[in-house]
Amino acid sequence: MNIIFYSLLIFGFSYLILKLIANVSSKKLSRFVRFFIFLFSATLALLFAFGGRFLLSLPLILLSLGVLKLKGLTLYQIIALYRLIQTLRMSGRFSFRQNYHSSNHSSLSLDEAYKILNLDKNNNITKEDVQNAHKKIQKKIHPDVSPETSRLSTIVNEARDIILKNIS
Repeated sequence: MNIIFYSLLIFGFSYLILKLIANVSSKKLSRFVRFFIFLFSATLALLFAFGGRFLLSLPLILLSLGVLKLKGLTLYQIIALYRLIQTLRMSGRFSFRQNYHSSNHSSLSLDEAYKILNLDKNNNITKEDVQNAHKKIQKKIHPDVSPETSRLSTIVNEARDIILKNIS
């Protein structure tokens, strides 16, 4: 019995909405539909944000901006910009989490630097020995030879600088 009641209610409501749509001008209807979609999206966004699901509310907000036809970035441009930023971050060239080492701060100890360049700390080591050991390793791992070894090359350069500072 409830199914019949609900179906009659839904059909009656649908009939009234369709009759209203048929009698209203298309310009007013378009504006009303856009406003309704925006209001519905904003309400859902607030509900999702309140429920702790902020990531689900962000697409609804972006979609509602496209519905309103706001000037500025369209939804497709925002998605393209997001993909571009992700691609650049993944390439490592514009990574926001890169560790930039200043010249005063080093993550390598002196012992590690000697081990990296395969030198004995107890021997008298000259600058030429350090430079030769550095060149020998850099020929194998230089970033021009293999782009994946750029971080290793940086570590070897840092080890050379640490040892040269210690010798001077």
